[in-house]
Amino acid sequence: MTLIKSISGIRGTIGGQVGENLTPIDAVKFAAAYGQWIKQQRNKENYRVVVGRDARISGKMIQNLVMNTLVGQGIHVINLGLSTTPTVEVAVPMEHADGGIILTASHNPKQWNALKLLNEKGEFLDAVEGAKILEIAESNTINFADVDSLGKITKNDAYIDLHIIEVLDLPLVTVKPIEQARFRVVVDGVNSTGGIAIPLLLERLGVDVIKIHCEPNGHFPHNPEPLKEHLTDLSEAVKKYKADFGIVVDPDVDRLAFMDENGEMFGEEYTLVACADYVLSRTPGNTVSNMSSTRALKDVTEKYGGTYEASAVGEVNVVKLMKKNKVVIGGEGNGGIIYPESHYGRDALVGVALFLSLLADKNISVSELRKTYPNYFMSKKKIELTADLDVDAILKEIENRYQNEKLTTIDGVKIDFPDNWVHLRKSNTEPIIRIYTEAKSQLEADELADKFIWELKAIANS
Repeated sequence: MTLIKSISGIRGTIGGQVGENLTPIDAVKFAAAYGQWIKQQRNKENYRVVVGRDARISGKMIQNLVMNTLVGQGIHVINLGLSTTPTVEVAVPMEHADGGIILTASHNPKQWNALKLLNEKGEFLDAVEGAKILEIAESNTINFADVDSLGKITKNDAYIDLHIIEVLDLPLVTVKPIEQARFRVVVDGVNSTGGIAIPLLLERLGVDVIKIHCEPNGHFPHNPEPLKEHLTDLSEAVKKYKADFGIVVDPDVDRLAFMDENGEMFGEEYTLVACADYVLSRTPGNTVSNMSSTRALKDVTEKYGGTYEASAVGEVNVVKLMKKNKVVIGGEGNGGIIYPESHYGRDALVGVALFLSLLADKNISVSELRKTYPNYFMSKKKIELTADLDVDAILKEIENRYQNEKLTTIDGVKIDFPDNWVHLRKSNTEPIIRIYTEAKSQLEADELADKFIWELKAIANS
């Protein structure tokens, strides 16, 4: 099961059989379905789609297939080349385009790639729109343009710079105090486009930047998910260069994690907590994150008199609830910052700028900042799925067993116990069940996760 079609896009491993992996034929098929969908949205003469990619080894091949498929449908393409997910999201409305495609498999290893699809606002498609594209892909009703009506490809390398300008222009980004603080920061760009964008942003803010793994060649030097166990190089570099902190992003730069001056993780969950603390201190209001995110955001929000609510997992679900609740900041506990003042998409560049503004304002170390927040500990584990497993039935059995507890079932099963919680759900992006827990100690969180892993396996084998 290495070709996954979901509201998060079309994702798969490179090579192998058509229909089972992300082969060139599958890339063309789904790009064509997206192009057809774009043309169904409104009747006009000229259609425009922005396309960018992370630095994956397969990226250039997949991008050329996708762009030329759109050209064959009479759609003009703005080619951003190496870019970031939030940069493409920003570029779509700036170009007055009809949509956008990002070629990236986010935190997945190098053998994966994906088509992430955007609407004319530069936001991810919702489930209804995504389902329509999947339906078109299987329909054999896709039309292509005649020879006099083919689209054109226009290269535009300026958008990372334009994105940085947009971030620096945000009212809460305090450029002068950041420059005066003279921060020294180590950046791990996981040899993808974060190695381009994040150092450029930091340099514009007067930060002394030390780069590791910032060559955008797609050869990820470690597992690209920004978790503690993958970041020993960053930890050593922060201590070696006596940096104020470290920054790591995922390959497409929509997830952000920090490391303190001692080479210890700030906590990926606390990226959003810290940025929300800063934004709420200036513009009090409501917040949203997903059900697998820390309770600490709720605590910080309520400290400023706001209301917190949790959505189903998935950026499109978070954004939908953010708009409904008119929030001032939201995101996901995986280090995804969504700041509506900029745009409705996870954006590590915005997160870095807000975090630096917070540090410059408080004039304390990153480790001292971490101590100001409620102390929760999370465990994030997973079980690999086999094709014969009825995951819905397994989760239903868990729901029945814990029916007397506080349950939420809008996305898998979340059980809120008085002192901790567990969230069990099928991943949208990998063939796994995710088991997230949170408690007042790491041991308690790990033990709770292990208890439910044992219980899931017992149900599956019964």
